[in-house]
Amino acid sequence: MRHITTYDTPTGLRGIGDTSWHTRGACHGMDVEDADAVFFPGPRDHEDIAEAKELCGWCPVRRDCLNYALENSLKEGIWGGLTEAERGPWHDGLSQRLDYQRVTAIFRGRDVHLTVAERQIVIDHAYVRGWRPDRLAVALRISRTHARDLLRQAANKVFDRDRTLGVPRPKKKRPKTTPSAGGPSPAKPVTRQPVCRPVTSAAAHAPLGKAA
Repeated sequence: MRHITTYDTPTGLRGIGDTSWHTRGACHGMDVEDADAVFFPGPRDHEDIAEAKELCGWCPVRRDCLNYALENSLKEGIWGGLTEAERGPWHDGLSQRLDYQRVTAIFRGRDVHLTVAERQIVIDHAYVRGWRPDRLAVALRISRTHARDLLRQAANKVFDRDRTLGVPRPKKKRPKTTPSAGGPSPAKPVTRQPVCRPVTSAAAHAPLGKAA
């Protein structure tokens, strides 16, 4: 398990119950009836759907709008530029969403919405960092008893992992031998010198030919 080391400031993260982003939306200030007609169209009202998506396309808080719909299980209407059918896979996989910006924000004292996967990462790293149950209880807005049980489960998970996979032991370094003052010096490696042999010419021993 590794520590989370990041220096990126988490921006654009909405706190739990924070709806201040509404005032910065492209749909802010619209008439209620017009907004209902545009953002809650029928499945075959293609013109209204296209108009809603066009507004969402340049909305500065489009991500906050989508997260708000997902976290509050709002499956009707157009949120974040996506229709109900388009948001279906997002709703189904929300519990497994893992955004480390949200995890880091928790460790920095922010109060943000966490999915099941993000919450488990916070618990595991809180145990690695040596958090006490009181501190985890404040971060996750839970009771101290619940936080203690969660840290205990994280400890058991680490123990089971180490027992199954084993903990690598550090390699032992061999001690360096230094020659003592009165003892014999270590023998130097013997290097073989190349042997030089005289080169005899084959022409010197050849019999004389017709040209002699």
